[in-house]
Amino acid sequence: MRKRIFEIIEKANGDDKLSKIYDYSMMAVIAVSLIPMAFKETNTVFSVIDYTAAILFSIDYFLRLITADFKVKKGAMSFLLYPFTPMALIDLLCILPTFTALAGGFRILKIFRLFRTFRVFRTLKLFRYSRSIEIILNVIQAQKSSLIAVGTLSVGYVLISALIVFNVEPDTFDTFFDAIYWATVSLTTVGYGDLYPVTVVGKIVAMMSSFIGIAIIALPSGIITAGYMAELSKKD
Repeated sequence: MRKRIFEIIEKANGDDKLSKIYDYSMMAVIAVSLIPMAFKETNTVFSVIDYTAAILFSIDYFLRLITADFKVKKGAMSFLLYPFTPMALIDLLCILPTFTALAGGFRILKIFRLFRTFRVFRTLKLFRYSRSIEIILNVIQAQKSSLIAVGTLSVGYVLISALIVFNVEPDTFDTFFDAIYWATVSLTTVGYGDLYPVTVVGKIVAMMSSFIGIAIIALPSGIITAGYMAELSKKD
């Protein structure tokens, strides 16, 4: 019985129609549960959506907990280890905001209202059910070394650019954090325009920094695209 429950609640494989129905149903619940977050005001409909979703997420969490030994594969220890796995923690953070809000009348528990912002973690639950997201995660895992190398290069670029412009433009950038913020915005080619160099030397640094930033930004896109095509070929 528990084995069959595990097969249903896990991502569908093959022609398991019941598992596919469960996956699509949970994705629909997740999507609907996010609707109240798009509005500042609350009403009865939004409350019903939130509580219903929380109850369904709780049932899902309970079913995964009682079948944890099939997932973690550590025997009896699986039931103790599962609550600390990344997806189980995400599941818990999706549930807590709703039920802690019910305790709002108790002063000592009002701090838990902060958990309501954790409802955004419900979007991460989609990772469990979507095959498209699974492919992307597989690509990132396969290209981890290359992406780490590019990430290290990006961090180095930001710090060096920030250090240079901070010393070249001391009147424009009050703190080193401001310089890091400018370098990060330049790297991503966003360019908000709230901070920018005003001297000739500073502008030259900005131009050189922009050219390098464009090259660095292109690297992860190419790596992920190549990995994605390889993953699709493997699936085919």
